[in-house]
Amino acid sequence: MSKYSASYLTEKLSKALEATHVDVHDDSDGCGAKFSALIVSPKFEGLPLLQRHRLVNSTLQEELTTIHAFSQKTLTPAQWEEQKSKVAQ
Repeated sequence: MSKYSASYLTEKLSKALEATHVDVHDDSDGCGAKFSALIVSPKFEGLPLLQRHRLVNSTLQEELTTIHAFSQKTLTPAQWEEQKSKVAQ
């Protein structure tokens, strides 16, 4: 069982990446072994997807040694607004 929770990861990512929106889900029924995350940050501006994921992974370097699986979706604030407007239509 991992010692990390969705709320812990949300807080860490929010602070470290100056994120405007972070949504982390524990996909492992509460044991903390598998997480998925949506992260919206201005720090992603101008970065290709691989560099965005590396930035997130470096932020969670210690945690990822015990987390079994971590999937992430990384968006800039503009991409996030565009995605929200498409869903609203």
